[in-house]
Amino acid sequence: MADRKKMALIASKGTLDWAYPPFILASTAAALDMEVKIFFTFYGLTLLKKKITAKVAPQTNPAMPMKLPFGPEFVQGLNIPLPNVLMGNIPGFETAATILMKETFKKKGVATVEELRSICIESGVELISCQMTMDVFGFSTNDFIEGITVGGAATFLDFAAGADIQLFI
Repeated sequence: MADRKKMALIASKGTLDWAYPPFILASTAAALDMEVKIFFTFYGLTLLKKKITAKVAPQTNPAMPMKLPFGPEFVQGLNIPLPNVLMGNIPGFETAATILMKETFKKKGVATVEELRSICIESGVELISCQMTMDVFGFSTNDFIEGITVGGAATFLDFAAGADIQLFI
């Protein structure tokens, strides 16, 4: 009998667009019967909070399309000739971009980040909260969902060293 494959992920970002990849990859790997652990550190740690308030941050993503392929039909295809750094400074733009992305994901049948996180937990994915980041940012386990593991880098690296797939997101 072959050993079960392992995947180790590091989630270090907490914006909405960066919240999806670790949970999509982890839930898919778990469905493929892989052992999966995600190490949440720095801003990625917020993805373990009871309520996820992640937003799209267009000013920090130069690859965000200026032609909006998402949102209601009246904004789809709209060309906005402003650089991302300006768009991020327009009052309310971050909120509007977040609402449009969530609406589009819902319309396309994409699960929410919270739903994907629940699927991961139900599938046996281990969610590890970085102890050092918790200490630096002043978080306690009461700030997070139930069922997470609190550990340091050594805890995660012991697993990651033997993993077939290691990804930093």
